Amino acid sequence: MLRFIGRRLLVAIPTLLLVITLAFFMMRAAPGGPFDMDRKLSPQIERNVRARYGLDRPLGLQYLNYLAGVLRGDLGPSLKYKDKSVLQILQENAPVSLRLGGLAIGLAAVTGVSLGVLAAARQNGGVDHLVMGVAVLGVCIPTFVTGPLLVLAFASKLGWLPGGGWNDGAWRNLVLPVVVLALPQVAVISRLTRAGMVEALRANYIRTARAKGLPEHRVIVRHALRAALLPLVSYLGPACAGLLTGSLVVERIFNLPGLGKFFVISALQRDYTVVMGMVIVYAGLILVLNLLADLLYAALDPRVRLT
Repeated sequence: MLRFIGRRLLVAIPTLLLVITLAFFMMRAAPGGPFDMDRKLSPQIERNVRARYGLDRPLGLQYLNYLAGVLRGDLGPSLKYKDKSVLQILQENAPVSLRLGGLAIGLAAVTGVSLGVLAAARQNGGVDHLVMGVAVLGVCIPTFVTGPLLVLAFASKLGWLPGGGWNDGAWRNLVLPVVVLALPQVAVISRLTRAGMVEALRANYIRTARAKGLPEHRVIVRHALRAALLPLVSYLGPACAGLLTGSLVVERIFNLPGLGKFFVISALQRDYTVVMGMVIVYAGLILVLNLLADLLYAALDPRVRLT
């Protein structure tokens, strides 16, 4: 296993380097710059500002300097937020996205797996068709539609929950954004769980377990569910990374100070260093979570050997 982890980490280094390189040059190739939206500066002041952040140097040298900073753990200063480094911005806003994403992942996993198992146990019945119909709707309807609709229903009309804001992470402020984040994942997870469970229930060892007189709930939970979760494990790696780094749409809709909201604002303002920092965090999370998914896959399926 250690050999496998070491090899994956060696592959992750050039992958992360490629992501940094592509993001760096794509950001610079986009029209506009970090100071174009400010009030018009005199040529001398603009030259001084660009020199302050090293933007007057050749592009290749800027890239090498940035890469050297990343290797030292320095993601540079923000170009738009005065006296703040990228690391400070990430530290201030990451807890919001991590809390929001963690709750959404937990809710989606528990609800999606439960619905998938229920649908598979009642295959081709009314419950199965109902669950899969709701899952299709969950996949098809985007979050920028469900978010405003839930705000309209539960905040504006009924007044049960606030329509936005963080309020130090009060549970009332978390309910709507967590539900909106979780709904598409519930749909996907329930479909994956159902497909895996249907296949597992047809396996020979399940027929043997039933022939021995084991109760149906024990057959499902102790024997079939483990195999049914294998497709889900592969999906959860990138899905968790997306939720933990913040939803771009949900955080904007509910005005939450998370990484997703700052990513959108920084991209629009051409704050190169902040965007690059968030790209690095997202890419690193995907690499780490995919590695954990492979390890969990091997733990669930004894036929898989990590070499």
